[in-house]
Amino acid sequence: MTDTLKTPSHVVLTGAAGALGRAVAQHFLDQGARLALLDHHAEKLAETFPGLDNSQHLLIACDVTSVAAMQEASAQVLKVFQQVDTLVHIAGGFEMGASVHELERASWDRMMNLNAWSFVAVSQSFVPSMIAHQGGSVIAVTAATASRGLAAMSAYTASKSALQRLVESMAAELSPHGIRVNSIAPTVMDTPANRHAMPDVNPADWVSTAVAAQTIGYLASPAAAALHGRHLTLD
Repeated sequence: MTDTLKTPSHVVLTGAAGALGRAVAQHFLDQGARLALLDHHAEKLAETFPGLDNSQHLLIACDVTSVAAMQEASAQVLKVFQQVDTLVHIAGGFEMGASVHELERASWDRMMNLNAWSFVAVSQSFVPSMIAHQGGSVIAVTAATASRGLAAMSAYTASKSALQRLVESMAAELSPHGIRVNSIAPTVMDTPANRHAMPDVNPADWVSTAVAAQTIGYLASPAAAALHGRHLTLD
């Protein structure tokens, strides 16, 4: 095996300090990748990944909904990594809401901003370099509920549905450049936050972060070379 084949891939991960982000980061670390770990709070990143802020990896605090912040983050990443092979967009948000006829604009805007627009802002910052490199994989985290509206979750499900349509559109746009765009669509993730929010539900029925991380790893791998604009439901 040549040294070129041994070179770790370069992975950018948003929402890195969350439960799924930590699992995904560990998966790629085990694969020998170099990671740029992005999250909203620098302190949380440092606590979650002690010792990783070095010449091999990057910890970057940024707002994924801000184009300016993401442009600054991408400049920092590309200066060190030169290229990005895999972009994993986990950052987003969830909230229950009012009935559709009582929905407040602020709730709608918040969900659309966190779950749909953030994907655009992040992509604007990193995809051009992937096009220049003519290759790579973009992976989003959508939701199984994106295919159907649910009571008191209209803004959330609409935003995740919008994210899936963005993934599909981008897949069609970037396929000619050798870039694959897909998503995982989990049901309920087994995270500390969900266990706290739903203490009476058996978490054994939920999707583990380790399994979700492995699926993201699969989408980033050559084994998924024929997948474009797909949403892998994890149930």
